[in-house]
Amino acid sequence: MTASSITPNPRDQRIARAAVIRPDHSRVVRVGFIPLLDIAVLVAAEEQGFAAREGISLQLIKDVSWANIRDRLAFHQFDVAHMLAPMTVASCLGLGSNPSPTLAPFVLGRGGNAITLSVGLYRDMQALAGLGGSEDALTNARALAQVIAARRKAGQRPLVFAMTYPFSSHNYEFRYFMAAAGIDPDRDVTMTVVPPPLTADAMAAGAIDGFCVNAPWNMIAVERGVGRVVAVKADIWPAAPEKVLGVRPDWAESQPETLSRLIVALDAAAKWCDVPENRPTLAEMLAQPAYVGGSSALIGSLLTDRLLVDPDGTLRDIPNYLTFHGEAANFPWVSEALWLYSQMARWGQASLTPDGIDRAASAYRPDLYRHALAGSSTPLPIADRKVEGSAVPIEIATTAGPMALRAAPFLDGRAFEPDRIVDYVAGFPVANPTAGSGSHDPL
Repeated sequence: MTASSITPNPRDQRIARAAVIRPDHSRVVRVGFIPLLDIAVLVAAEEQGFAAREGISLQLIKDVSWANIRDRLAFHQFDVAHMLAPMTVASCLGLGSNPSPTLAPFVLGRGGNAITLSVGLYRDMQALAGLGGSEDALTNARALAQVIAARRKAGQRPLVFAMTYPFSSHNYEFRYFMAAAGIDPDRDVTMTVVPPPLTADAMAAGAIDGFCVNAPWNMIAVERGVGRVVAVKADIWPAAPEKVLGVRPDWAESQPETLSRLIVALDAAAKWCDVPENRPTLAEMLAQPAYVGGSSALIGSLLTDRLLVDPDGTLRDIPNYLTFHGEAANFPWVSEALWLYSQMARWGQASLTPDGIDRAASAYRPDLYRHALAGSSTPLPIADRKVEGSAVPIEIATTAGPMALRAAPFLDGRAFEPDRIVDYVAGFPVANPTAGSGSHDPL
């Protein structure tokens, strides 16, 4: 075999290309992450050379739990981190067992979460409520409420549901889903914490009856025949931020140029991830053991908006199931940070005060985002806040002109106006502002 007959490995080509464009003074940035599909932008930034183009080398370090991510960032083992959107808000509010302040200057993506119940529980819902398998999320939640009521009447134990961290979109979305049907998450069921990679195993072992987590762990539970997806993030709040780039204030202050270069690289990577033709390559990269691992076919299906929701083969098409760049997906809206704070107040994790509002708002840093991308082709929103959960399309002003955003209503139809946060929280029929069950971080 001659050298000319050898087909180059695509990853080797990327490494060689990066070596050419990476200067000798390349800045190494240590990034902690959890193996979920929404690390896509970070992986693409390194593997496709976008980071190297900005003189940065990303050292991507896999971890198993969000508590570890939080602590290792606080203790300077990471420079930045793949982080749950609410974690930065909680840190600025001083919540949790190690509330080291953390900022979010960039949103890594939207979408990807799903609520998965055990197959046995879902079959009980079908039998009791007459579900055919194609019902919407709210109908499924109401069927779950019927099962919970029947179990209580029969003297059975409360169902056990898992989320990945007390200050997580998973926790708030699971609670929102249940509360919309009249289920009280603090009294009618038991909520617990299970790290994302362990959720499918916990369900298979019968330790939990349901969980909310990001892709691909929901579909893995379905493929194993133990889980049934009953709702996805798009059903609860389509535009919700999912993961952000978590940055310590001291690192942002001491490394302003590196942070700006990193945001530029992530912006380019996010654009690349949103191109449909790039999704097969993205699936192959994410399937590497160093990142998410698993089947590139399963990951590819999720990246093309197709979900296996039932072991019986039922599929669901969900447009924009994972969005990495479109419609200002990377912009850290202060109004989104305030919505997350509203849920912390709703469920007794935080008190709703003027000082709390200011602290929560300080977690998201659109100023750093705009500074890094000033003069680029990326449209930069001019305002920091907007109405969240609008049932109709809205238009926002950007540096490139008006941008249309699709309707993104909440499951219960209630829009969030950030300047009326007190009235918003007071208007929920199911809320436990003094419950205290989630007011501390047990991890």
